[in-house]
Amino acid sequence: MKKIYLDYAATCPVDPEVLSAMIPCFCDLFGNPSSFHSYGQDAKKALENARHTVACSIGASPDEVVFTSGGTESDNFAIKGVAYRNRSRGNHIITSSIEHHAVLNPCRFLQQEGFDVTVLPVDSTGTVDPDDVRKAITPKTVLISVMHANNEIGTIEPIAVIGTIAREHEVLFHTDAVQTYGHLPINVEELHTDLLSASAHKLYGPKGVGFLYVKKGTKIASFMHGGEQEQGRRGSTHNLPGIVGLGKASEIAGWLMKEEDERLKHYRDMLIRGIEERIPRTRLNGHPVQRLPNNVNIAVSEVEGESMMLELDMGGIICSTGSACSSMSLESSHVLISLGLSHELAHGSLRFSLGRYTKEEDIERLLELFPAIVRRLRALSPLCGTGR
Repeated sequence: MKKIYLDYAATCPVDPEVLSAMIPCFCDLFGNPSSFHSYGQDAKKALENARHTVACSIGASPDEVVFTSGGTESDNFAIKGVAYRNRSRGNHIITSSIEHHAVLNPCRFLQQEGFDVTVLPVDSTGTVDPDDVRKAITPKTVLISVMHANNEIGTIEPIAVIGTIAREHEVLFHTDAVQTYGHLPINVEELHTDLLSASAHKLYGPKGVGFLYVKKGTKIASFMHGGEQEQGRRGSTHNLPGIVGLGKASEIAGWLMKEEDERLKHYRDMLIRGIEERIPRTRLNGHPVQRLPNNVNIAVSEVEGESMMLELDMGGIICSTGSACSSMSLESSHVLISLGLSHELAHGSLRFSLGRYTKEEDIERLLELFPAIVRRLRALSPLCGTGR
């Protein structure tokens, strides 16, 4: 049976061209980029070429790009690094209720260290109100962190507006762009962001590598203490194969972005329309327009999301019930609860995320299987007919 993968928001397969670019780094180009001999300098050239490619993709300078082990490290680096480096100025951080745990948990950790954290609500579409950001700023605010787009519901936040507010109040602004980098056009100056996190495996690169953009002049403490790599900001021998893979993935994403955006929006809207027409008592989670081109998050009343996901998996369709980082938890998604969904409806939500290898017949196959699965599960559900 052919498997149809619709969980690209969790991770992507490595693009064959990316893999081809990485392979020499395991065999021939294996030198340590910190070494001064010819092997090291050849490796350093490959490293800096990747840095230049990544910097150009966001309108930054190469020395503003710090390579990391991925989105989680980048988020931790941004939040803890700014908090500790600027503690003499203030101890207040602003974030939103729908952030990834890689942002929320560092903020919770900092609360134990004496920092004050304001968690802003979102509306029913998952959108942060910029006026709420403005009202939350105090003389002690040192950082605002609001994600570019949500990983579960796909809502794109008004980052440029929030960034402008941050600049007006001379507060540093960080955005988690893990779901948008390589998929939406990003220019850090136009977004008015001082720090931006991204991860390679969300754009067909390898796992275990990402970067943090740090605007020149941003006061941030070093995150990994060791050698002088990354201008002393992140000690550790460089993951050269991963970094080269990130650079190549970034390059390919730039070439394909416009075409992919149009294609995936077509499939996304086709899937949303098909579900709404074929399955009664469903709800689209997230903003109806300002959403990622590949994201469809649907709440189905009277049915458990895990049951639907497993039934679809047995039918050859791979999707998720939310963020992969939360899939081991039995608690309702904090993102869906923030939208105002009941726990029952939150538990009945599925995320379909489309990607580079998604075809129209994949959407058609899903629309053939999904309604029958919902009907069968509703017939077995004690919630069916209760109005819950």
